[in-house]
Amino acid sequence: MPWKETATSNHGGFLGFIVHTVIRFFQFVLGLTVIGLYGVDLNAARIEHKYADGKWVYAVVVGTLAALTALVFMVPFVKTYKAFPWDIIMFFLWIVVFGIFGNLYIKENPEGDAGITRMKNAVWVDLANMLLWLISSAFGLFMFFKNRGHKSLHTGRAKV
Repeated sequence: MPWKETATSNHGGFLGFIVHTVIRFFQFVLGLTVIGLYGVDLNAARIEHKYADGKWVYAVVVGTLAALTALVFMVPFVKTYKAFPWDIIMFFLWIVVFGIFGNLYIKENPEGDAGITRMKNAVWVDLANMLLWLISSAFGLFMFFKNRGHKSLHTGRAKV
């Protein structure tokens, strides 16, 4: 089937295509999960007419970027390995989210507070997101160098 060859050749064969799609699916789902976990507090602040804390807004923005990126990069005919720098940027954005909320909540004792428990769980979702973006950026970097056709890196004209 020609469509199968076109779809899978960009991702390292059929197995690479399956792994790529599964990773992107989990990035999409966990991005939506982060939006929901942090959006609860933003919505509560909105209802109480209080300011939205920038840390929570940042987490929701990163979750939104992650979900949209994963959705776009899940398309099988797109050569996403050429966009590995964006995966690296997303990885660093998730490092910041994990650092901010890990510092706030990992050592916190919930003492029966459901909000603290939810945020402690959100920190581990942030860590999972960070690791998924690390894996996809490493895979994209590998596929980029594998598929560049033995051409020079900067101009693409010289044979290497």
